[in-house]
Amino acid sequence: MLARTASMPERSAMYNANALKIGLFGANCSSGRSATKVPERWSASWSDCLKLARMADDAGIDFMLPIGRWKGYGGDTDFHGATLETVTWAAGLLAATKNITVFGTVHAPLFHPLIAAKEFVTVDHIGEGRFGINLVVGWNEGEFEMFGVKQNEHDARYDFAQEWLDVIKRAWTEPDDFDFVGSYLNIKGVRAFPKPYGDTRPIIMNAGRSPVGQSFALRNCDAFFTATVDSRHSIEANAKKVEETKSAARQLGRDIEVYTIGQVVCRPTQKEAEDYYRYAILENADWGAVEQMMALKNITRQTVAADEYAKQQQYFAGKAIGGYPFIGTPDRVAEELANISKAGMRGIAVSFVNYLNEVPYFRDEVLPRLVRLGVRQPH
Repeated sequence: MLARTASMPERSAMYNANALKIGLFGANCSSGRSATKVPERWSASWSDCLKLARMADDAGIDFMLPIGRWKGYGGDTDFHGATLETVTWAAGLLAATKNITVFGTVHAPLFHPLIAAKEFVTVDHIGEGRFGINLVVGWNEGEFEMFGVKQNEHDARYDFAQEWLDVIKRAWTEPDDFDFVGSYLNIKGVRAFPKPYGDTRPIIMNAGRSPVGQSFALRNCDAFFTATVDSRHSIEANAKKVEETKSAARQLGRDIEVYTIGQVVCRPTQKEAEDYYRYAILENADWGAVEQMMALKNITRQTVAADEYAKQQQYFAGKAIGGYPFIGTPDRVAEELANISKAGMRGIAVSFVNYLNEVPYFRDEVLPRLVRLGVRQPH
């Protein structure tokens, strides 16, 4: 374990020498990353999140990454209908843990940058440099309507986010009062103390998918999250995305780490894992919620042919929500995760149908195998 000084290299390394960082994704939202009706689906209650964070911290898991969600997707379960706000969630978890990094996921247009900057600094001090930011520039229109906020045209969203982030970074670093005059923000006499823990700043992650979004991430962020369609199809597609992203960053004179997401179903036998995946994710999918998410991508029974719609239903339920599925024995899951690391991926945020039920087996069986495969350090 590295000494915690909150230097930027140590923040980016999450204060340890694990080549492959492993995080837990989506635990602040009901049902997590599984649009399923099975009774054991994730609750996202505060008590369960707190138990999970302490379990993950004790296990040496590197980070927890929440989803910024304000409104459920309907269906029989109202998938993501109950969620915990991510910055206050991070504050509580950081106060209850010692080593794990916890992110807040923030929609820039919904938070004034000076309020956000102050919140981030406060949580960063609570966690003594273990807080990270997952920045979201735009998302579901229905959520923005709840706030009375109209989203900008796509490329303009990133112009706004650039000003928003510039203000935050100046609030974190300027020793004196400052003014900021931009196309979207005009603020005067800004004074912001204290600064982030250790006089550096929280690490920043983004998952922009478009060329404009990726360019924004490469210019501004420490980590790029490949939640793209291609990266969800195969490990090989992940490797290709890593090289494309790192090459683009080098052209800007920057280094950036690349992360991805995945869903884990790990059992003692391959058949047990495959049977449970089929039972929970496909046979008991909350199809109403799945179809609502598809509709947000303009994939409806009216816009595509029946056979294509059925194909998309299976894809969304099986891969698009939770990410690439890691299904199998501890040996198989560990080998696939190690291959991601060897392809250049810095880390992965994984989800489970029920985190508290399944993380202990992952901790006891998969993590030691990753140590033996050379991509993680003994804990």
